[in-house]
Amino acid sequence: MSDNSNPDPKPDFANDTGEGGDVDSAARGAQRAAQEGGAGPELLAARVAEFEAQIKDLTDRLLRAHAEMDNMRKRAERDKIDMAKYAITKFARDIVGVGDNFQRAIAAVPAGAAERDPALKSLLEGVEMTERELLNVLERHGVKRIDPKGDPFNPHFHQAMMEQHNAEVPAGTVVQVYQPGYSIEDRVLRPAMVVVAKGGPKPAKVDTDDSSEISGNDNAPGPSV
Repeated sequence: MSDNSNPDPKPDFANDTGEGGDVDSAARGAQRAAQEGGAGPELLAARVAEFEAQIKDLTDRLLRAHAEMDNMRKRAERDKIDMAKYAITKFARDIVGVGDNFQRAIAAVPAGAAERDPALKSLLEGVEMTERELLNVLERHGVKRIDPKGDPFNPHFHQAMMEQHNAEVPAGTVVQVYQPGYSIEDRVLRPAMVVVAKGGPKPAKVDTDDSSEISGNDNAPGPSV
């Protein structure tokens, strides 16, 4: 008795919906048409051009996807570095106020008073030692004090409270510091509040092209005296 069962049918490539299925189906259709004599050179050339255009489009998409992934990776690395460098910014803004209080305590002692009173001298030395240790701890974490007396005014690091006529120093020199500033790594944590000289000789050119960040401060010179 003969087996009337049909052999396994061949795969229907026309229904292939996998990646590249449309291109493969079209290519096989063009090949069959050429073999049957139903396709001329013009049709084949058109089909080849169509496939080349599809390949170019897919290649461009792949390259753009790779470029976007690379940019995302670089941004993530920069964000990770910035987070590590500036994670203590908020805490540092609060703690630098402690340094201001140490300075006020030291400045409140009249000149020569500590030499006449051994107890006051010991207290003053203890406050100065504590202040130095605080600054050392801050520096170990990337926070540095900005005390620019005698330096040229730099709007990226100094906030001018007023101008003072002083012909003995170059114009634009910081002649008084109301409050020292602080920086964290390459950013300004708090600009120094200063008095700037005017009326003196023309200062040397200072490069102020700096990308340091100062938020919420107007650093232009203030009222003149």
